[in-house]
This record gives sequence, structure tokens and C-alpha cells, in this order.
Amino acid sequence: MCGIVGFVGARQAAPILLDGLSRLEYRGYDSAGVAVVTPQGEIDLRKAKGRLQVLNDMVHGGADLDGCVGIGHTRWATHGVPNSTNSHPHMSEDGRFAVIHNGIIENYAEIKEYLIRQGIHFRSETDTEVVAQLLEFYYNKCHDFFRSVGRVLRRIKGAYALGILCADCPDRMIAARKDTPLLLGFGDGENFIASDVTALLPYTRDVVYMDDGETAILTREGIEVFDPLQQPIEKEHHHIDWDVSAAEKGGYPHFMLKEIFEQPDALSRAISPRIRDGRVVLDDMKLTAEQIRSFDRIYIVACGSSYHVGMVGKYNLEHLTRRNVEVCLASEFRYSDPIVDARSLVIVISQSGETLDTLAALREAKARGAYILAIVNVVGSSVAREADDTLYTFAGPEIAVATTKAYSTQLAVLNLIGLAFGETLGAVDPTEYHEAVTELERLPELARQVLSRCDDIQEYAAANFNHSSVFYIGRNLDYALGLEGSLKMKEISYIHSESYASGELKHGTISLIEDGTLVVALGTCGRLFDKMISNVIEVKARGAEVLALTTESRRDAMARVASTVLTVPDTIDLLLPNLGVIPLQLYAYYVALQRGCDIDKPRNLAKSVTVE
Repeated sequence: MCGIVGFVGARQAAPILLDGLSRLEYRGYDSAGVAVVTPQGEIDLRKAKGRLQVLNDMVHGGADLDGCVGIGHTRWATHGVPNSTNSHPHMSEDGRFAVIHNGIIENYAEIKEYLIRQGIHFRSETDTEVVAQLLEFYYNKCHDFFRSVGRVLRRIKGAYALGILCADCPDRMIAARKDTPLLLGFGDGENFIASDVTALLPYTRDVVYMDDGETAILTREGIEVFDPLQQPIEKEHHHIDWDVSAAEKGGYPHFMLKEIFEQPDALSRAISPRIRDGRVVLDDMKLTAEQIRSFDRIYIVACGSSYHVGMVGKYNLEHLTRRNVEVCLASEFRYSDPIVDARSLVIVISQSGETLDTLAALREAKARGAYILAIVNVVGSSVAREADDTLYTFAGPEIAVATTKAYSTQLAVLNLIGLAFGETLGAVDPTEYHEAVTELERLPELARQVLSRCDDIQEYAAANFNHSSVFYIGRNLDYALGLEGSLKMKEISYIHSESYASGELKHGTISLIEDGTLVVALGTCGRLFDKMISNVIEVKARGAEVLALTTESRRDAMARVASTVLTVPDTIDLLLPNLGVIPLQLYAYYVALQRGCDIDKPRNLAKSVTVE
């Protein structure tokens, strides 16, 4: 969940490190630091609590640090409070080693106690410092940088992406990875490490994704990669074709707003190549019709917003395939002794493809014989590489911590899967199938229509941003949609927010409704609209202020009972969550804006959760 960048070349390292970190600050922003090996063969370390700008100002954009080999880090605190002492890089006691780390060293306490008994003094509260101190301990015995790293990796347990400097080897750095993303960038006379490709886009498009247990030695001349037995190996290179501008704001005040407005184009990229001649064609999926027919159970496994995609997907896939679909939180899946075998399909959903809980669930399901189909945005990510099959969302880089276009494209891909499977199984009516495919092709344009009429959302947010609690209510697909709308609100505005199935109101939840309570009532689902009207009347009778979301054809009916009504274009029920989420994203955004919140970097959160 931290941002890592490293550089080896002929240029001054620090400005490049700071620029790379600026593109990774969404991964961690409690503190930041850089370390470079100076021409005198010493490690110059600078770090500061707070946003990257604090560090940038401290070192005058990197001009104060002289050296061509360095590492940098933005932190999202796990062990130890956010301060300059606990921030990375961490140094060994003698100043010979500097280490940056993303992940968690699970046995750090045991190692720390051992090293303290050997007379080594620790400065920080972090788990990472044990790596630096252990390196010094082993190096003093063997005086070999690479061998010392190998001994450390065999001793530590947990997840890690590491960048390591040694003052005695000023021309190189070493990188290592296990269960936490790390990639290598190849330049002309200069080479890089990073936790995310966005850090490297201005410098190189030629990257290699490290696998678990691998280490790498980077010098100006090249990169050598080694397997877990420290034998040299060749790695496949990948060319990144994202635009640099895709990772920049492009005139928008926040990445989140930019990414909300990028959703129509992202949906086009996810959908258009997969519909031909009125049929869903998943050429990028290896699953055969025979395999699809063999599955008697489908699991959807994910975390956070991707889990909410799964909640929508459960309703749609069960309707289209007539197969039982179970949605599981990845963090609970492997602890629940799931009933998974060779007749199970496990659909794993992740934006980054590096979410540790999701990876662990994937491996558990695979070990039990399940077939793994991944829905992922990041090409070459761990989930993509370990799954049996992968469908990419093609959403492009998503920088804001609160996901928007990743959610929308995941949902679109899941609908494509449902239609393809439903046709293969003969479970979906041909007329319904063709209508759904036609409407799916229209989805990007319908999303543009929603975005073209968002002024009323901004005005409502300006008048109603000071509520202490917000409740989202809905039925069926609207309930699943409310989960994501509620999460967006709490993530970026820090307002307490919950989503409830409307039919459960009378079973306890309605006791929370009092005069002035804001209720967001979701009534897009046509066959349940009348029941939703009744629920709106119920909460209004208890004094609630109701913001309703429905389709354009039902605006007048909803306006008779709700205080304010937002609408989306009419389409089939299957796709209404894809449209309905856009007003909810915008509403959360504008509420957070009115409250003065840091929208792209909400407190205590990071983009990619690579620790348990």
C-alpha cells in the first residue's frame, strides 16, 4: 500500500525519484523519503512526515541530494505512527544499508528481539527496520551484498516488495518481491524499480513484472533477475502503451472527477471489442463451452468496490445462467472452508490485481481444484498471471483512491460473462439476449447522457453536505448499487453511511430515522418500483429528507413522494446499476468537495491494499 520507486543511471537520482513518487502518492501519503548513494560512497537519507510536497520542499526538488543511484518511498502506515522516524527509507545502524518496503514482515518482532540481543539498536517502531538491521548483521559476516540479501529473504516471513542500497556497492541496487507488486523498468543507460507502472511512464515503457521469490540486481548497464534459488533467469518484457496524460489530471480539479467523466470511454474499451454481429464474443477467454456447462457452482470473490460489483453480478448472473452464484469477501473466503472443487468456477475481481486478500483467496480456490477466471485492470498483475483465464477491463490508470471507472468496467465485463454463459447454457431467452446485447452496446452513450446532466447533483450537494449520517435503501439490484454509493460517501466525505435492503427497514433499521435524516432511495428497478415508493413514504413519515434516484420514465411518480429526484436514462434492469452508480459517485464527490476533504487521497486509505 506504499509507493516505491528506485533509479540507477547517470543522471541525478533525487529529482527522478520525487517525480516518480508524485505519481504514486495515491498509494501512501502519511510520510515520504528518499535515499541516494553519494559520490563519496555514503548514503544520504532525507524523509519527512506528511505529504510528498513537504519532502520536496525540504530538498528543493531533489537538488540538495547528489548521487545517481537512489530509492524513494511514500508511506501508508501499518507499523508505527506516521512520523519522520517511522517513514522510509530505513537505515542500518552503521549507515551502510538503506531499505524501502511495501508489505508486512510477520516475524519482525522475533527478529528484532534477536538483533537487540546482539547489541543492535533500533530507531523506529516499524517492521521494515529489521530488514535493514538484519542486512548489516549478515553483511558483517560475509561482506557480500547479494548473498546478504538472500540470507535476509530466507529469514523473514510475510509480504514484501523491497528496494535496497548498499554504500559499499554504489553502482547498484537490489530489489526483491513476495506477494506485493514490484516491477522493473528498462531505460537507455538507466534502470528503475517501481510499485506501479505510472511512476515510470515518463521514463520508459519497457517493463518486467517480478514474480514471488525473485530478486534483481540493477546497474546502469542492465538488470539481472534471479529465481528463489538465486539462479539467473530470463523474464518476458512488456510494452506499456498507456498515455502519460492518462495518469495526469488533464484540467480537472481532482483525479476522481476526471475518472468519473472517463467512464463512457472506459466502457467502450471494455465492451466494444467483445460484441460482434450482435453476439458477445469473448475471444480473450480460454474457457470452452464444455467447461462452462460442467460448472455447478459459481463464486465471485473480491474486496471493497469489486465485492459490490460481485453483489450486482450475483443477481444478473443467476438470472442469465440459472446457476447458483455465491459472492464472498476475499478476506473471509479462505477462512470459511469453502465448498470448492473441480466443478466450481471462481471469478476473482480486482482493479490492481495485487490485492493480497484476493490473491490468497485465488490460491486457496486453485488449490481446491477450482477454475479461476479473473477480471482485472492491470496487465501482467499477480492475479492476471496466476488465474487460469483473465478478462481485462481496459479502464486505464486509475489514480484516485476511491474507484469509479474500475467499478463500472468490472460490472460491464461481468455482464458480458453472464450473457456469454447464458447463451452457451441455453438459459437466457434469445429475445432477451439480443435486447441485452443491443443495450450493452448503447451503454457508453447512455453514460455520457448521465454525465451531461449533473448540475442538479452539484446544487443538491451544496445544500445538503452537513448531514452526520446518510442511509441508502433499495431492493434487488438497487440494494447492491446502494452498497457502492454508500461506500463512496463514507470513503471520501467521512460521513457515516450505510446501505440497507429496503424490505429490512421494519426489522430494526427504521429506528435510526428521525427528523432531517438523509435517505438516498434507489428506485431504478421497474418491477419493484411500487414497493420502493412505499419505503420512501415510510421514511418520510419519520421525518427523513429523501434524495431519490430512478429512471426518467418514473420521475413524476417518484417526485410525488421524494424531496429531490435524480434520474438516469431508461434501459434494461440488467444495466441500470452501471448508470445509477454515476450520480452516486458524483454526489459523494460534490459532498466531499463542500466539506473540504482531500478527495483523491482520503485519510487512512490507500489505493492498492497489499497487506492483510
